[in-house]
Amino acid sequence: MTTSAESDRPTVDVVVVGAGFAGLYLLHRLHTAGFAVQGFEAADDVGGTWYWNRYPGARCDIPSIDYSYSFDPELEAAWEWSEKYATQPEILRYLDHVAERFDLRRHIRFETQVTGATWSDNETRWHVVTDAGDTVIARHVVMATGCLSVPKDLDITGIDRFGGEVYTTGRWPHDGVDVAGKRVAVIGTGSSAIQSIPLLAAECDQLTVYQRTANFSFPAGNGPMPQHILDSYRGREQAYREEARWSTAGVPGHTSAGKARLAPVDERQARFEAAWQRGELLAIGSGYGDIRTDEASNELLAEFVRDKIRKIVNDPDTAELLCPRSHPIGTKRSCLDSGYYETFNLPHVSLVDLRTNPIDTVTETGIRTIGPDGAEDQGFDVIVLATGFDAMTGAIVAVDVEGRDGLTLKEKWADGPTTYLGLTTTGFPNFFTITGPGSPSVLSNMMVSIEQHVDWITDCLTHLRDEGLTSIEPTPAAEAGWVQHVNDAANMTLYPQADSWYMGANVEGKPRVFLPFVGGVGAYRAACDDVVAKDYLGFHLRGEDEERCLDGVIRRVQPDVNLVLMAMAALDLPPLESLGAEGAREFRALASAGQPPGPEIGEVLDGTWPGPEGEMAYRLYRPPTDGPHPLVVYFHGGGWVLGHADSEDPFCRDLCLRSNTLIVSFDYRHAPEDRFPAAVDDAVAAVRWAAENAVDLGADDGHPVVAGHSAGGNLATVACQLLRDAERAGSAAVPIAGQLLITPVTDHDPDSPSLAQFATGHILTRSLMDWFWDQYADESDRDDPRASPLRGDLAGLPPAAVVTCELDPLRDQGAAYADALAAAGTPAQHLPMRGQVHTSLHAVDVVITGEGPRAEMADVLTGFFNTSEDHHGTA
Repeated sequence: MTTSAESDRPTVDVVVVGAGFAGLYLLHRLHTAGFAVQGFEAADDVGGTWYWNRYPGARCDIPSIDYSYSFDPELEAAWEWSEKYATQPEILRYLDHVAERFDLRRHIRFETQVTGATWSDNETRWHVVTDAGDTVIARHVVMATGCLSVPKDLDITGIDRFGGEVYTTGRWPHDGVDVAGKRVAVIGTGSSAIQSIPLLAAECDQLTVYQRTANFSFPAGNGPMPQHILDSYRGREQAYREEARWSTAGVPGHTSAGKARLAPVDERQARFEAAWQRGELLAIGSGYGDIRTDEASNELLAEFVRDKIRKIVNDPDTAELLCPRSHPIGTKRSCLDSGYYETFNLPHVSLVDLRTNPIDTVTETGIRTIGPDGAEDQGFDVIVLATGFDAMTGAIVAVDVEGRDGLTLKEKWADGPTTYLGLTTTGFPNFFTITGPGSPSVLSNMMVSIEQHVDWITDCLTHLRDEGLTSIEPTPAAEAGWVQHVNDAANMTLYPQADSWYMGANVEGKPRVFLPFVGGVGAYRAACDDVVAKDYLGFHLRGEDEERCLDGVIRRVQPDVNLVLMAMAALDLPPLESLGAEGAREFRALASAGQPPGPEIGEVLDGTWPGPEGEMAYRLYRPPTDGPHPLVVYFHGGGWVLGHADSEDPFCRDLCLRSNTLIVSFDYRHAPEDRFPAAVDDAVAAVRWAAENAVDLGADDGHPVVAGHSAGGNLATVACQLLRDAERAGSAAVPIAGQLLITPVTDHDPDSPSLAQFATGHILTRSLMDWFWDQYADESDRDDPRASPLRGDLAGLPPAAVVTCELDPLRDQGAAYADALAAAGTPAQHLPMRGQVHTSLHAVDVVITGEGPRAEMADVLTGFFNTSEDHHGTA
């Protein structure tokens, strides 16, 4: 620490607020990297959250091996955990060991609380003020204050006049509490209550639990570290840690891709039972991949747990009160317990349901509730408040942080926190939050997330120093893009349905926004790494003599689409075009066989129709409602080379059910065996045949919508143009109600910006598209409107809806086709799908964010048919 020449105030490179797991590791990393650091901690020793939370039964809910530092193999070898889930005293001893081992206390001022920090643009520094009245000048400030370190304000009427003892689990007395022979009330049934209630019940004479919201809890099965964890860890410690860093939740393992609602009952029950017996939070939700995204699957697991509660708790009425019903399982912080539900079988333990018997007031001698039969007073000697925390943001905004132009962080976050990567926020240069809002934090193993943030911050500050730069701040565009990505991730899950502290719903007046990033630890780490690899994309970096800013959004892709892309990249598959036509078809068939089946519908029939060169196959999808139904003629994608009815079967089922239409998916001849214009001839003939045979197929009339995806969208557009031309030449008209063109190929132009922008990394690549064209049509044929319909006559065509995906090489040509149709006087609407790639809309039950676009497409079909009597397109 140095002293400013302008005053006696000390100057450091970095102020670190907090001395828990995050603060200790950050101080170690920064000091080792050569930075002058000053840590502040309100407590009189290290520990952070684990210093304050000393209530009976307090322990971690991630296996102890995982809930420990991984940065030093020697530290790992020197410490051995005594239990599967370490208790608070053991965790505190571990942190004491770490502080001693790395001599960290010398960097920390204990019993000192940071109360304010003000940014000076002129000095490019923070002025940090403490409750002792001191000011420290620092280049950077890092909030390592913990996500669950500030208990929420008490909002219980009369609590101040209670004459007995009152304790808060988050600020438990260090010398313990003696409840022997006493009457004890516990208000709350969150994690701290569920952990402490069995131990309090074992000592007191009477225990009454006041429950507003029942919580899901699972038996921890605590004891020695399980052998399966030890076997996975020992001898491969570094590999184990690396797997954790790229996992979903920060613990090695995987989530099954299966769907609980589609699984056989016996298999599903066996999988749920195995997870229950395993006693690990992540195991409970990882048995199937849709537990947190599909209401029906979630309810199956929730009812399994409720049935367990009913079997454990003897009194049926109490059991039902303990059965959570107000939120999907996993959308509030689930708990691990040691005999929690069994405690309610003890004769001196009772439960009060605050939804039917709310607390009126705390009196001098106890608690008064108001129920259906009026007021009831119950006397107590001790009241334990297990009422939770002002999570994730409480400790940060508790400090009066003032950024550029006098803007305070509390003001900026008044409607909910906005961050870039959960690490930084616009308007507050050189200000960082560890495991802040917008990062995986509380939805992950905190240790993995803490270490990743500390490493990123340390590397960032080192980069600034090495480059002679003095400040870093996210751009508004980058921050807005990340907030959108965080919201996209949350909205594809069931989490927002719960009034949880993840949503800030437990604190009166706190904005209701989903605080953590639910997209996974591995996906988040990749985003942070990509920001750095792209020269700190989205950050404004300044030095005395230069400024740098490569503005942009790091993740435009939807979170679930990104996971698919990451999974495919990890497989390191050969390019599809390198396999040849037959090899590519075999691969496509294998992929189709492994996809989820899609929804059940009324009927699926395979048949044949008389194509131009002989019998060809079709597949018919009939809704479960009474017919006849409107008719959709559909052509699959696959670059005119690949595909068949199976490859887009789930999508056709989904569209059939959503739109209540009869869909007939037609095969057509494939290149290179049958090159252009064979597929075109087949498409024209298929539309005409379907219209002529509509009634026999079960359709209501011969006015179909013609639809297709990718190359199938190309064929749909061309068929409509050629049937219009045939009518003009005197052939029989085929009235067409509309065109639904999904990411269609409309032009062979190799120079469109999207083709260059998304040339790689988004499933459909430029190389693959070039190969498709080479298989399909000669260079001399590609200007033909039958191959590139954008170059044709677009007047007098049926109404059209063109669906494009934001990260698709074909995006621009689809948008150009919609514009050209409208310019030619053909009714046309463009439906751009944000964050999607060329194939993601068809990934039913895989890409959840595709559900909204598929619903839009179904609405388009309905709209075509509802207006077809007034405006039939003809061809």
